[in-house]
Amino acid sequence: MALGKKGARRIVVDGVTYRWRLRRRPTYSQALCWSPCTYAVECADRRGATLVVTTATPHPGNWFGRPATPVLPADVAGHIRLALSRGWMPDRSGSPFSLDVSEGSVPCP
Repeated sequence: MALGKKGARRIVVDGVTYRWRLRRRPTYSQALCWSPCTYAVECADRRGATLVVTTATPHPGNWFGRPATPVLPADVAGHIRLALSRGWMPDRSGSPFSLDVSEGSVPCP
């Protein structure tokens, strides 16, 4: 799964350049607060496995106006380091690597 270049942001973590992207519009379940916000990360220089991060907050575009914490570059860098320590290999092709940091999040009623 390749990450589109349009709308992707660059970040350098430990000397390696990555691209990350958050969906502009939420999915239906994210808009209803049934599922939390997710974003994707991939290595910018070479093709490989994509990292999919599930956060603990609702998508900023949810339909109920629930407060959402923005995804900051510092958060992305920390999640990249955590995924690398858990076995994500961004330079090898394969299935997307899931990193779930949503412990303690509760969906909207």
